[in-house]
Amino acid sequence: MTSASQSVRTQREVRHPEKTAFLSLSKALGRVAVYVVLIFLGVTWIFPLYWMASSALKDDPQVYTVPPVLIPNPAHWNNFADAWNRFDFNRAAFNSVFLYSLPVTLFTLISSMIVAYGFAKIRWRGRDALFWVCIATMMLPWQVTMVPLFIIFKNLGWINTYWPFVVPSLFGNAYFIFLLRQFFLTIPEELSDAARIDGASEMGILWRVILPLSKPAIAVVLLFRFLWAWNDYLGPLIYINSEAMQPLALAIYRMRTLALSMGNTAMAYPHLMAVSTLIALPIILMFIFAQRTFIEGISTTGLKG
Repeated sequence: MTSASQSVRTQREVRHPEKTAFLSLSKALGRVAVYVVLIFLGVTWIFPLYWMASSALKDDPQVYTVPPVLIPNPAHWNNFADAWNRFDFNRAAFNSVFLYSLPVTLFTLISSMIVAYGFAKIRWRGRDALFWVCIATMMLPWQVTMVPLFIIFKNLGWINTYWPFVVPSLFGNAYFIFLLRQFFLTIPEELSDAARIDGASEMGILWRVILPLSKPAIAVVLLFRFLWAWNDYLGPLIYINSEAMQPLALAIYRMRTLALSMGNTAMAYPHLMAVSTLIALPIILMFIFAQRTFIEGISTTGLKG
């Protein structure tokens, strides 16, 4: 069959050489067009990051030079240390990592996994209806629930603490519950049944069977949730009043507002870009090292449902 089809194809190419050449040229041009579009889109995404990093190495005259200076000359590497030491960014980094991002990310992952496992692997009455109710909560934007939540947390005495961020993470996140549930459905049910026959509990099945097979989906949840907490600005702005409790997002804003209020615009923009580069660097490195697992989790989630 293969040799016959190849001979027929060869005869067609001999009979219509112009048509064959035209199709080959069209295919090549189409591939070139695809790469051109991809390169253009890649440049549009990377250039803002490059401009931020390059502006961090400039002095004030280079920033406002027209036409723009793409390569700093000379490069002021001391801007990073000067900007970081200009305010108490060490304390802000501690708040962002250990008081906000890490606990919120870990608690959200654990609670979302437990709920998603109940929706995916345990049969109980009303499971699907309650799952759709959980999904429906995603239709409510945070701006709608912002005021009621603020009143509740104020009455609980949680203002100027990180409890408004940590405690809700103990009850899962609808988006991550959906993502993990869809991934759990792709895991064969026979594995869970075999573990039940061996006497494993549901929690034992989750931690010993489901969890080791769900590393791509877990990587997606960890990266997304950490990214949201790391870049969160509006939440801390509402609940955090003390400067000593502020995370990095509020510290950057305070640095900018103080520089402008004092009329000290010199080096304000390069220092702002330097701190922004340092804060964005952990997220970029996380994505680079977890890229393969992250993409695998995105591509395999939702294949069954």
